[in-house]
Amino acid sequence: MKRRKLKLEELCRLSVEEFREAKKIPLVVVLDNVRSQHNIGSVFRTSDAFRVEEIILCGITATPPNAEIHKSALGAEDSVKWRYFEETLTAVDELKANGYIVYAVEQAEQSLSPEQLTLKRDCRYAVILGHEVHGVQQTVVDVSDGCLEIPQYGTKHSLNVSVTAGIVIWDFFRGLKQSDAK
Repeated sequence: MKRRKLKLEELCRLSVEEFREAKKIPLVVVLDNVRSQHNIGSVFRTSDAFRVEEIILCGITATPPNAEIHKSALGAEDSVKWRYFEETLTAVDELKANGYIVYAVEQAEQSLSPEQLTLKRDCRYAVILGHEVHGVQQTVVDVSDGCLEIPQYGTKHSLNVSVTAGIVIWDFFRGLKQSDAK
């Protein structure tokens, strides 16, 4: 059986304005000193795909407008709401003060794998992704409500930030909004 690829106009994508007005999943993605602009752009694109509420860029993480971020974001930096904080701890403190449950995505003692996490649709969440080499700062891990760790079974000890973001955001999307996101 042949399958025809869909044309762009058949995908019924939202305009930037429609996206801004659309209901989002109650998830904020925090980038803690992410240095790769490709990774930053990829997180924007994934956050657009799954209607993430907001991205918070912290520390050395570059901000739009930026040609390198745009190469992988493909305009998602215009649709997804974002803010910048000089210090990640300040962003986390604000999120927690506003009722968010905050998880650092990090290999840590007593971390949970995503399938162990039970999401509640009436709660708001934030996930923190860290620097490509050093991960999430220990001081940020210390104030998080918990840690999430994607199980890995090969020889490497980590995944690329943008790959990790894709897995984690998809998992939150499935748990929080999948049924009514269409």
